[in-house]
Amino acid sequence: MMIAELYRTDVQSLLALEVRAQSGASQALLTEALVDDAACVMGCWQASELIGYALLARLPFDAELQAIGVLPERRGEGIGGELLGAVLAVAADWQSERVLLEVRESNTSARKLYVGAGFQQDGMRRDYYPAAEGATGRESALLMSRSI
Repeated sequence: MMIAELYRTDVQSLLALEVRAQSGASQALLTEALVDDAACVMGCWQASELIGYALLARLPFDAELQAIGVLPERRGEGIGGELLGAVLAVAADWQSERVLLEVRESNTSARKLYVGAGFQQDGMRRDYYPAAEGATGRESALLMSRSI
């Protein structure tokens, strides 16, 4: 596996990955992030296949992890953790004070990843997300952060 920054030339691979990973990032957000100086998209490659990505946005004092997507069949292999480490390094290079994120309350695997990387819950947005496929009602978002 190789972790590297993605660029405009990687847009088709990134969009194809997101269709399968279903992280919730829009096509417009991903496309714009590849050319935005205030964003960084890190990708995880296995041979010539993009198997995961993480999108980090630069804010005035902090950075925001906006998405992590990994191919469903590759989840549980540590790819998310490698990508998280890569974007934390980028945030440190940017001299960000903290990295912020939000995560679905029901996404226990992501929550475990973030807590293991030192993130703490700062708050909650009740009924923030639409219901996950096959579920009813809305779902809360947990707000988390970690100092750099």
